[in-house]
Amino acid sequence: MSGSVFLLVMLGGGIGAALRFIIDGLIMRRVTSGYSWGTFVINSTGSFLLGLLTGLADSSVLSSDWLAVLGGGVMGGYTTFSTAMVDTVHMIQHRTYGRALFNAFGMIVVTVLLALLGLVLGRSV
Repeated sequence: MSGSVFLLVMLGGGIGAALRFIIDGLIMRRVTSGYSWGTFVINSTGSFLLGLLTGLADSSVLSSDWLAVLGGGVMGGYTTFSTAMVDTVHMIQHRTYGRALFNAFGMIVVTVLLALLGLVLGRSV
């Protein structure tokens, strides 16, 4: 990886993190269900987009450098598995076990399926 691609990956990570902050804030101001819908939406859309980007790279529509910048950088900064798991621990501490179960396992199932869908769509180009 060249130095310029490395710098773009770092910049992309910052952009992704800023997007996550903004989108999470917008969602959580509108939804007050006690569930972390912001993190769920972010991880779901990020998984789909990363799958799509990977599929596009597999189809040679997207270069490996751009996959690194957009996938590793932007989507890496945008998605947040660690926040999802901390949210799960908080749900367990608050004895909302159904939400915790859905957050831990439901999010994994949903995000993997969305990543697969994105990958298939990206490869079909």
